[in-house]
This record gives sequence, C-alpha cells and structure tokens, in this order.
Amino acid sequence: MEKALFGAGCFWGVEESFRKLPGVINTEVGYSGGNIDSPSYEVVCSGNTNHAEVVLVEFDETKISFENLVNHFWTCHDPTTLNRQGPDIGTQYRSVIFYFNEFQKNASINSKIEYAKKTKLNIVTEISEAKKYFKAEEYHQKYIQKTGLFCAS
Repeated sequence: MEKALFGAGCFWGVEESFRKLPGVINTEVGYSGGNIDSPSYEVVCSGNTNHAEVVLVEFDETKISFENLVNHFWTCHDPTTLNRQGPDIGTQYRSVIFYFNEFQKNASINSKIEYAKKTKLNIVTEISEAKKYFKAEEYHQKYIQKTGLFCAS
C-alpha cells in the first residue's frame, strides 16, 4: 500500500472525490506544510500556521497509480488560483502536492508541466516534500458521507 498527500481547497470535497476512486483503500483529512505542531482547525483557519488542508490517500498501486491520482488531482479543484478555491481564501486552501519520495516528486513535476501545456493555464500548484502530517478532528473525517453536505469549493 502506498500513500499520497494532496491539498486542493476544502478537504471535505477533496476527500470524497478521492475516496470514490477504484484502488483507493482509505482517505483521511488533516493538515500539513505548516510551522506548528498539533494544529487545530480553528488555528489553521486563522491563517497564521501555513498549514494546508490536505487529504492523505492510501492506495493499492496495483489498481491505481500515483500518476492517475495526480491526474485526478488536477480535475478535482482549480490549480490556477493562489491560496484560494472558490469562496475559500487563505493559505490553508492552496493547491499543493506533498511528495513522499523522489518518484512522487518527479511524477508530480512532470504532470504539472504536462497539464499546463495541455490546458495552456498558469498552474500555481506547490510541489513540496511531505514533512509532518496531522490528522484533523474526527468530525471532519468523511464529512460528506456523514452529513450529505458539500463545501463551497
């Protein structure tokens, strides 16, 4: 089993989008990329932590490739808006791929270049090494499944 870590705006919708893909074993929402340990939703929303709302995707690489996950990432949000998805504004909503190894780093960079060429769009997605990941509060996990609600982005 492999892991991938994506930030694409409000993590509720992004988690639901990845959860439905064949080959995805588990999804979990959390925070990563910031400068404080053990962040809470309220602290991340203050905009002072530099953490992004992220989705940790566990997948079976024999059923879905990392490259296919990245291709899905481009389509489940707007990678052209800096620190924003729809009405959600702030660094916590930025477009980011956190890579766990050199393969993921190179695949992400190449995919970003190809997607930009194909769409002729200015892609602002950050590609950074995964450092610490912090699981979000339980009420955020599988939020759309629990509530039937969908976030604005």
